Amino acid sequence: MASYVLRMRTQLLPSLAAIVAAACLLTETVAAQDASPALPGLSQPPHSQSTPPPSGMPGARPGAQPDHAGPGAASPAPVRNKVARSPVPQDRDAVLAELYAHLAKAPDAVSAAPIAKTIEGLWLHSDSPTIGLLMRRALKAVNDHNNDLALKLLDAVVDLGPDYAEGWSRRAYVYYLQNDYERAVGDLRRTLALEPNNFKALDGLARILRASGQKKSALHVYQQLLRIYPFMPGAKEAADELTVEVEGQGI
Repeated sequence: MASYVLRMRTQLLPSLAAIVAAACLLTETVAAQDASPALPGLSQPPHSQSTPPPSGMPGARPGAQPDHAGPGAASPAPVRNKVARSPVPQDRDAVLAELYAHLAKAPDAVSAAPIAKTIEGLWLHSDSPTIGLLMRRALKAVNDHNNDLALKLLDAVVDLGPDYAEGWSRRAYVYYLQNDYERAVGDLRRTLALEPNNFKALDGLARILRASGQKKSALHVYQQLLRIYPFMPGAKEAADELTVEVEGQGI
């Protein structure tokens, strides 16, 4: 078994490294596009308070050049031109599809975790600078336990970007924190309609269904989740427990 795991890791690493590198470039480019003036009536948050890059996504490129140059040296090209010339894949869905494939085939939890984090980073970023700004402030509000403010910000996000799945997912989480499970389930289902492989949304939905006594439905959601992310923390144990409980009901 140990040799099988080692062989799987060896086979996955070269192609996975290329996909993760592409995902990093994609999120770096979107992050650069997110740099925008503050919305009217809202102050621009300090750089130190902005959302840090997800695990495995460095926030700066190794070997970056300093801002100044010596006498006679050519002026550095604007950052915008550098970003435009970067070999960033334009098809975010294609990058996600590759990452999901690697996630489903990961040999163990240690190998799967950084892939999942990279995917979560791609979910978070938006092509809209306004949505990016609102999301950063909403995440900060949640971290500060200011759920009312977070909800207002996320309401604005889903109004501006109804096709942005992560807005619905994050708002579902705030509803969950407020014990508004009906609205949370509604937003989770909207998230999954836009991003069927969103394992975080599937996990949240399964938890709510289980807590509300809908065990068969919860089991089906966990089974779907495990096909996407076999090593999702806690999912296998929950599915095993539900299987025993549901089989006792004559499924």
